[in-house]
Amino acid sequence: MARQLDEQIVGRFPVGQRLRVLDVGMGQGTQALRLARAGHQVTGLEQDPTMVAVARESLSGEPEGIRARMRIIEGDGRDTGVHFLPGSFDVVLCHGVLMYVEEPDPLLAGLARMLAPGGLLSLLVRNGDALAIRPGLSGDWPGALAAFDTTAYRNRLGLDVRADRLKDLTSTLAGIGAPLHAWYGVRVFTDTAADGAEVPDGVETLLAVEEKAGRTDPYRGVAALLHLCGVRG
Repeated sequence: MARQLDEQIVGRFPVGQRLRVLDVGMGQGTQALRLARAGHQVTGLEQDPTMVAVARESLSGEPEGIRARMRIIEGDGRDTGVHFLPGSFDVVLCHGVLMYVEEPDPLLAGLARMLAPGGLLSLLVRNGDALAIRPGLSGDWPGALAAFDTTAYRNRLGLDVRADRLKDLTSTLAGIGAPLHAWYGVRVFTDTAADGAEVPDGVETLLAVEEKAGRTDPYRGVAALLHLCGVRG
């Protein structure tokens, strides 16, 4: 997904431009810190105190220049209007968050308002059109059958969460003024792999396969996750 995001950034903004980035639901700060290292001005917003502490610990070990380019705010992504002025950012990330939000439309509208004209909105969501893949490949036939007609599922943490369908999000993004510009699949082949599983031919080969599948039909349509990129009009 980082490669996909970089492709969109390079294709939209001048080389060397220091972008204003907001990472909503940044978790432990992996993407936020990566973009700060690349020279961008990054704000991470996260409501989980444990994740905030992990992100701050990671940031504390970085050189002073990187620490100066990144700030971390503890808060809810649905309250972006409380923390920031409209149009304050060139890029807004919201990765792995929508599945925990029962009514995502107000959140998405708020994120779109944070974007400057021409700004990039990057979303990572669970693919509601492919929920039967994981239980089907694992032989859970009742689970696979039930997954065809729902966007609700139980994740690997045991939490009951929700998925999004590409068609619905395409409509939502158009309605909030950040129409879909590009989309990719994420975890096409590796979603059912065990954590820590060995990669016989090397990680780079695996990444190359996933990257190719994530931009190629029909493979990207059955990916576990969808990476959607909208552009503020």
